[in-house]
Amino acid sequence: MVSRGATRHTRKTSLRSSLTFSVLLCVFPVVAFSQPATPQTKGPMTYEKALVDFDAFKKLVAEVEGHRAKRLIDLETFLKMSKAKNTIIFDSRSDFRFGRKHLKGARHLDFTDFTQDNLAALIPDPKTTILIYCNNNFSDDQVDFATKMFVPRPAPETQILSNQKPIMLALNIPTFITLYGYGYKNVYELNELVSVNDKRIEFEGTVVTKTK
Repeated sequence: MVSRGATRHTRKTSLRSSLTFSVLLCVFPVVAFSQPATPQTKGPMTYEKALVDFDAFKKLVAEVEGHRAKRLIDLETFLKMSKAKNTIIFDSRSDFRFGRKHLKGARHLDFTDFTQDNLAALIPDPKTTILIYCNNNFSDDQVDFATKMFVPRPAPETQILSNQKPIMLALNIPTFITLYGYGYKNVYELNELVSVNDKRIEFEGTVVTKTK
């Protein structure tokens, strides 16, 4: 038989334990009983505007237009200038096409890899004379120098050819504009459509037959 004193002692101990547990719950919440709250967002996440400025680009194009018009050269001038000091031939076509076939001695950077740092690594001196060319400068090779152009096709429903003229989409123009924008203003552009069989020019690359 349990005495009244023992019973009172047990009740006091039980009460203290309950109070202590309650305090601990208040001060140190039990992780097992609750998951951390997840921050709630109101609506879709928003971002800053993309780093694209069409108006600034139009202004750059207008500035480049007159500058470029004075720097369009024929093949003979192109080849003569290529031999001058602090002058390079520059090819901005894809890595694949450049690797297959390009003008001998040309430096290369894929247009999609143009950044200030990449260009500076390839052409440290912004005053370097840069001679550029692209697919649309060469004929008689529609594999490695395929002409870049949009040719209107007949409308499927009428089969009537549109009056729209073909649009030339030569890489030379964006290359010239972008080089100028990056501070390379001493750029000259080949302005003739030259046969790849012209004996005055020499190509190199993985598909080029080496001649002795």
